[in-house]
Amino acid sequence: MQLHLSTYVSQNYLQVFNAFDEQLFWKLSPTYPKLKLLRFDGSEPGDVVEVELQTGIKSFRWTSLITERSITETEAYFVDQGQELPPPLKVWHHKHLVSKNGSGAVIHDIITYSTGFKPLDLLLYPLIKVQFGMRKPVYQREFGKV
Repeated sequence: MQLHLSTYVSQNYLQVFNAFDEQLFWKLSPTYPKLKLLRFDGSEPGDVVEVELQTGIKSFRWTSLITERSITETEAYFVDQGQELPPPLKVWHHKHLVSKNGSGAVIHDIITYSTGFKPLDLLLYPLIKVQFGMRKPVYQREFGKV
């Protein structure tokens, strides 16, 4: 399944892209499940981000590898690819794309995921959409509302 969420902000696309650091990671983190950050290397190819999802009942490890990064005259992006995922996820590919939009930018969260079972993928879609939709006000607060 693929989910694509877009948020328009007033800052320049390169300023926005360069702000994707550990501090922004924490601001974008959901209130549930609680996250324990185990490793945050950055957003360059080969970097690793590793968290422990703490549900209150059981903890799950989520490890992502940064596999791609590109900066052009009109857009910049990096991709985190799930390496160790919590059940029921089997595939996770998240492209963090920031594109130029006049003097501002558009932040795109493009997520491709799979559990290996299409009905479960469909069931998870609204949950993932809500979880990542919660980033929109954070992006607008950090980078200016349009």
